[in-house]
Amino acid sequence: MKVLRDRIMQDGRCLEGGILKVDRFINHQMDPYLMKQIAIEFIRRFADEDINKIVTVEASGIAPAIMLGYLMELPVVFAKKKKPSTMGEFYESTVHSFTKQREYPLTVSRDYLTSNDRVLFVDDFLAYGNAGLGIIDLCRQAGAEIVGMGFIIEKEFQQGRKVLHGAGIRRIESLAIIESLENNQIKLK
Repeated sequence: MKVLRDRIMQDGRCLEGGILKVDRFINHQMDPYLMKQIAIEFIRRFADEDINKIVTVEASGIAPAIMLGYLMELPVVFAKKKKPSTMGEFYESTVHSFTKQREYPLTVSRDYLTSNDRVLFVDDFLAYGNAGLGIIDLCRQAGAEIVGMGFIIEKEFQQGRKVLHGAGIRRIESLAIIESLENNQIKLK
């Protein structure tokens, strides 16, 4: 997706430790027009799948998931990192955050993820695959089927795709793939 690749090169910044900052247009300040283009590309790539629910993780996955859900006219569920006191029965999984270097719970109400759901998981980054593994666990608990996973940016060198394939995900689509961030230089595939 050329417009995304160009934006990463123009506005993305590298930090030590394999971190790519895209907070100017994706996960702090957001570019709604770019989000719409991202959603349209995900629709194109997953057009052959029968999807009835979009799932993401709070917070950075919400914007692309909402845009996608809006355009596809599908409900969007985001796994919460803190269980609200008002949530009744729920599914829970624990994941490790690469960025924050800590474990956190992911919870989804049993009301919003069921065995009738054919899920498309969408998130901002695919790095080590930890958020994806958490969603796989939540969907398995619910009996929901994951038909695919879509990521705005994949950091290929962190092997998340391999981890998710190993966990049984057959379809992974990434709109931009980072081959390397060595020497604080962005190298796109």
